[in-house]
Amino acid sequence: MSTTLDHFDHPAWLTAAGTLAGYGLVLLFLFLLLFVAPYLVFPA
Repeated sequence: MSTTLDHFDHPAWLTAAGTLAGYGLVLLFLFLLLFVAPYLVFPA
């Protein structure tokens, strides 16, 4: 199992994972700000 995961120990994989996680957090924040917050502030 260790030999198959050795391909992913390059710093570029960590950078890619961090970038995707960062974009995911930004998208989640914007979704909450633009869609959930108005629904809570102005209940239907």
